[in-house]
Amino acid sequence: MAVLQRAAALVLFTGALAFSAGASLAQDYPARTVKIIVPFGAGGPTDVFTRATAEELRKSLNQPFVMENRPGAGSTIGTDAVAKSAPDGYTLLMISATQATNETLLTQKSYQLMRDFVAVAPLMRTDLVLVVHPSVPANTLAEFIALAKAKPGALNYASSGQGSNYHMAAELFKNLTGTDIVHVPYKGSTGARSDIISGQVQMMFDSVPTMAPLILAGRVRALGTTGKTRSAILPDVPTLAEAGAPGYEASLWTGIVAPAATPPAIVKLLNREVNKILARPDIKDAWEKQGATPMAMTPSEFNAYIESEIVKWAKVIQANKIKSF
Repeated sequence: MAVLQRAAALVLFTGALAFSAGASLAQDYPARTVKIIVPFGAGGPTDVFTRATAEELRKSLNQPFVMENRPGAGSTIGTDAVAKSAPDGYTLLMISATQATNETLLTQKSYQLMRDFVAVAPLMRTDLVLVVHPSVPANTLAEFIALAKAKPGALNYASSGQGSNYHMAAELFKNLTGTDIVHVPYKGSTGARSDIISGQVQMMFDSVPTMAPLILAGRVRALGTTGKTRSAILPDVPTLAEAGAPGYEASLWTGIVAPAATPPAIVKLLNREVNKILARPDIKDAWEKQGATPMAMTPSEFNAYIESEIVKWAKVIQANKIKSF
């Protein structure tokens, strides 16, 4: 009995030391530059809003929060680098639906999201919009669905790459509408946008903030947005659910995670500071004018959200027999 008591006391003492060390580290955090790895190219909507948040964190925590873009291999290069980094709060990762999709799509990667990372805080979500080239003989979603069903395999859709938000949004659309449209993956969204504008491909899902100016200029035709309600910056465009794809809902979202063993006190501090930023009326108004909605959650709520996204896109990948790249 005495041996058991001493063992129990040792466990409690060790745990107390670990907690004390973590609390002490958090008390001094951040004491130097914090790096946020973005596993995509610069300039996309996720990059833009993460960069804006990093600047506000710099102001509130009095240390630089520096963005570092490490694109490649469908976001796995940058994600893997953070998974292997020190869990001290000084290397963070920008996460999006792409990484959630990769959990099912890429079975050979060295990391697992729910094992190797801890959720810190979501940042924002934004709707996507389905657009077609003006030469496509369809002015409404119902007309486009009818056209696609009349010509299975004849229409193409562009995306920024296998497993990207834009790819999976189109695959979900195919599932719900029973259409057969051929995927044309690009190495990034710039080439995809150029070819939808020129008419090389007929259809594309893209973020509302990025595509809105092209829609308003008549360069492409919008058939529907992907949210549960209409977009504030494209109020005349119906949602896909109301236009002819019942049950459709998808969004581009982004957030911040950290290596799994990051001290809980640091995670809590970062979550609190991010949520304070997102609650500010000036931030909320500025982001919503760009078509983005701030997402405020606790770490546990964000963890559950990431898990739900993994499950959602796994079903689409399995149903459509999508192969890894």
